[in-house]
Amino acid sequence: MSIRLIQAPGEPASLVVRGARLLDPDAGIDETRDLVVRDGRIGGSAAGLEKIDGAGMLVAPGFVDPHVHLRTPGREDTEDLATGTAAAAAGGFTAILAMPNTHPSTDSPAVLGSLIERAGLEARIPVGFLPAITVGQHGEELSEQGEMAQLGAAGFSDDGWPVANAAVMRRALQYQKLTGLPLVLHEEDPDLSGDGCVHEGPVATRLGLPGIPGVSEAVAVARDVLLAEYEGGRIHICHVSAKETVAEIRRAKERGIAVTAEVTPHHLLLTHDELSSLDPARHKMNPPLRAEEDRQLLIEALLDGTIDCIATDHAPHAQNEKEEAFEDAPFGVTGLETAFAACYTGLVESGLVPLDILIQRLSGDPARAFDIPVPTLAEGAEANFSLIDVGSTWEVAATDFESRSTNSAFTGEALRGRVALTLAGGKRAWSRIAGRVGEISQNS
Repeated sequence: MSIRLIQAPGEPASLVVRGARLLDPDAGIDETRDLVVRDGRIGGSAAGLEKIDGAGMLVAPGFVDPHVHLRTPGREDTEDLATGTAAAAAGGFTAILAMPNTHPSTDSPAVLGSLIERAGLEARIPVGFLPAITVGQHGEELSEQGEMAQLGAAGFSDDGWPVANAAVMRRALQYQKLTGLPLVLHEEDPDLSGDGCVHEGPVATRLGLPGIPGVSEAVAVARDVLLAEYEGGRIHICHVSAKETVAEIRRAKERGIAVTAEVTPHHLLLTHDELSSLDPARHKMNPPLRAEEDRQLLIEALLDGTIDCIATDHAPHAQNEKEEAFEDAPFGVTGLETAFAACYTGLVESGLVPLDILIQRLSGDPARAFDIPVPTLAEGAEANFSLIDVGSTWEVAATDFESRSTNSAFTGEALRGRVALTLAGGKRAWSRIAGRVGEISQNS
């Protein structure tokens, strides 16, 4: 069953990027040359086309984010389809998948259908939707997954909450055989997590904050990989954060269980040592920032493929919500506009992760995990790529975000590598060239 990605109509792009480094690990491309786009597809004659100077810049296949919160319907004050997809385009993403913890929850064909309709009018880049596994995301009654699969669901998730009842999870895996779509799982044991808000450890003790142990995540993963093995199911593990979870996923893959997993930039780059500022806008997320040993093992797992891809878990919140006391503020940080630059600065320039691996984990690998067409720079392909000024250093500032929310983990940080141009679905979705910001056309 094909996954439906929806984008607002617009004019196909025609342009040539001159003299950039083209790097597409999946297609075996790594060379400095011109890249021609004519009528929304890569290739053809450059004659008469707009020319963009790409000297010293990088062209990468479009990034794919399988874990984004667009807050629509219900919390459009913090994000909507237009601003969320604009933020994605500004970060070099050419496809994203939206989570269901909205108001009301995306748990019915009616809500999913309305979102698909709105995306066709507002989405700057292709967007898909992950409706809820259970009604209201309460973990009790399965949603109408068959009908939503027919409408174009990309998978199913109760993200924000685990499916705590093992019998319900087993039924979901049995029902999955009818849809063929992955179950995308937020993993934690609520009894172990309790009212925790940071990683359980010495930092939590020093700050007097309740902790969430890494085994809360790992115990839930261990249960679900066993259920997936028993039922012949397919699962995707959200935002892996703990060393114990890495071990469980590695064992599952060695046994041939159909499991994929993601990790966020903030878990790859930050630890609970950041919490001394007690700034919930930057450092309160679930799962929490963990210890340096966890971070190092996450990087190792990203390198060896135990963790398949990078996903932002872009989670916008209103400023006043994040100004509450640390214990009371909501979990989550934004991430679409900083993902590449943060990872390039902290992982590639530091020598921890090769650039080609970073691009694969942001582009082809998440696409394959969700059966989305893999973005490529190959001749004849639809234009889905970003032009990135890897030589530029920029300071992350709240005033520069396309997102409606500014709760970024990297605000105030100096990062290397900024997206200058994004083409998505063959259309110009974002541009900083000559100070111009790309706008979509509402004309088909």
